[in-house]
Amino acid sequence: MDITSTAFGPGQAIPSKYTGEGADVSPELHWDNLPNGTKQLALICDDPDAPGSQPWVHWVIYRIPSVLDHLPEGVGRSPRPAKPAGALQGKNSWPSDNIGYRGPMPPVGHGTHHYRFRLYALDGELNLEPGLDKPQLLEAMAGHILAEAELVGTYER
Repeated sequence: MDITSTAFGPGQAIPSKYTGEGADVSPELHWDNLPNGTKQLALICDDPDAPGSQPWVHWVIYRIPSVLDHLPEGVGRSPRPAKPAGALQGKNSWPSDNIGYRGPMPPVGHGTHHYRFRLYALDGELNLEPGLDKPQLLEAMAGHILAEAELVGTYER
């Protein structure tokens, strides 16, 4: 299973359009080579370089239909976005406006941060509500993950 973006390549800098310093919209993401039996997909984006003991979560989106091969640019910040139809979004690490994608915004002078976009292929259709955070989604997916793929982009302020 592979995940790519039209906005940046593996290990490359994420353009400012997709960050808190720009339009703060989600990048377009594509995937292929899903394993047989994939029923749904989920994606978590986090920053393991963020200050503190836990990676800073930028995006939690799940119940993505397995018939899709991409997420469009600019997925709306609502629990039930219009596109992709059927997908649900959870909570990021921000204290407010914390549903949907929030782009890179590391502390100034903190060095290069790495943003992990992790795609999960699931063997079943998870019956979940919107608003889960990363630990809740990981718990719900336990035992249902067929494969994972990761795309890492960087950003520095």
